[in-house]
Amino acid sequence: MRTNDPSTFAIFLGNRGFFPPELMAQARSELTDVLQKLGHNSIMLGADCTPHGAVSSAEDAQKYANFLKENEGKYQGIILTLPNFGDESAAINALRDVNVPIYIHAWPDTLDKMAPKFRRDSFCGKFSVMDVFYQYGKKFTTLKPHVVAPQSEGFKEHIEYFDRLCRVVGGLKNMVVGAVGARTTAFKTVRIDELALQKNGITMEVIDLSEVFSRMKSIESGSSAYKDKAARLKGYTNWTGVPEEAFDKLVCLGVVLDEIFEQWSLDAMGFRCWIELQQQLNISCCVLLSEMNDRNVPVACEVDIGNAVAMYALQRASGEPAACLDWNNNYGDDPEKCILFHCGSTAQALMVGKGCIVDHAMLQHDPQVGPGCSYGCNEGRIRSFPFAFASMKTDNGDLDFYLGEGEFTQDAIPDEFFGCGGVAWIKNLQDVLLYVGRNGHRHHVSVTPGRNLVEPVKEALEYYLGYQVSLPQVNPD
Repeated sequence: MRTNDPSTFAIFLGNRGFFPPELMAQARSELTDVLQKLGHNSIMLGADCTPHGAVSSAEDAQKYANFLKENEGKYQGIILTLPNFGDESAAINALRDVNVPIYIHAWPDTLDKMAPKFRRDSFCGKFSVMDVFYQYGKKFTTLKPHVVAPQSEGFKEHIEYFDRLCRVVGGLKNMVVGAVGARTTAFKTVRIDELALQKNGITMEVIDLSEVFSRMKSIESGSSAYKDKAARLKGYTNWTGVPEEAFDKLVCLGVVLDEIFEQWSLDAMGFRCWIELQQQLNISCCVLLSEMNDRNVPVACEVDIGNAVAMYALQRASGEPAACLDWNNNYGDDPEKCILFHCGSTAQALMVGKGCIVDHAMLQHDPQVGPGCSYGCNEGRIRSFPFAFASMKTDNGDLDFYLGEGEFTQDAIPDEFFGCGGVAWIKNLQDVLLYVGRNGHRHHVSVTPGRNLVEPVKEALEYYLGYQVSLPQVNPD
């Protein structure tokens, strides 16, 4: 499983030789120091490999390209920085074959240092680099303002944006998502095109639920895996009133799900959460999904592979747990609020305090299940926080996402409301709902905490990965 460690960046120093050489020395020192303070690692061509370790000629470009090949896999993005105008031909020659995102950064001039001895002209040079990259069809990231000093708050924001973008691009390239159990017949809304996923770089591995049940029987209560999982679950939430037999089966299922993640090298999972679990084992798996999501191991219920992918993209961007929730209820007559809910798969980190394990209040009344046969729902409430939301479907061989942002409020939900829910305020909510309904999207939506997530996720998915992305809050049509 990939982690949410901050990205390591390869720094490319663009140089045009007749500019002051001390600008390169300053850039080497200042950039590495700033990135380290922001929590990132960086790698750079040695100062003795080319003049100042910068790239200003075809020969330099080849050395830098070799440097990147030698360090392949050690960096998630490239910062192409222009302490002066830079050489655009050398830049494209060095970076033409890289397959990670590139952020083009230019240093600002200061009005008291405009003589030839001090002037940078990076403002202009950035256009030349971007123009040549465009001519070659090379993708790159550029942000506002056009030039920004590394010590500034603006540069910090740029790096935060680029870091999130790199994590999403790197995570979804060659992503592996597991479908554990077949899609339940009743939920045609979560249909997915496996070939469309593969065409877009995402492999789906399918594991039959019968294999899961068989593996559960082999888990011994005296094993370290069982003991560790039991201790983790006991401390995770409130188990008062839960039958010991149900707890034992949930522990065994939790061990098996962890094993499957490791065995198949999964990045995310969609799990068939009913009705066999309730009929054959008398449990609901919600708390296990909650605990996995709490560890940044994204799992969507109801075998919703589209939202498992969306959860993973959001979690990569935020570094926080993601949740798969239902667009579930209106909130009175407020047109910009609704209740987002699920039975109990929401990560504890996103909830108000600890949850409480209960029998599934709705399945108790299902004649196929009945009372006492579905313990495992982690009931509670979602705490207040700003969030980004997303969902994904496949459509004619393409991956089709929508993105937006909102905020969970402190508005109350009646005590008798089952499951784990929260009141969400979403600007232009009615336009979002119209878009979801008219365009065949799921009854599920994925969320993760944080601000300023939508734009880097959109650029990663749409520009770098080539997926379809809509922003129904902004462009409802």
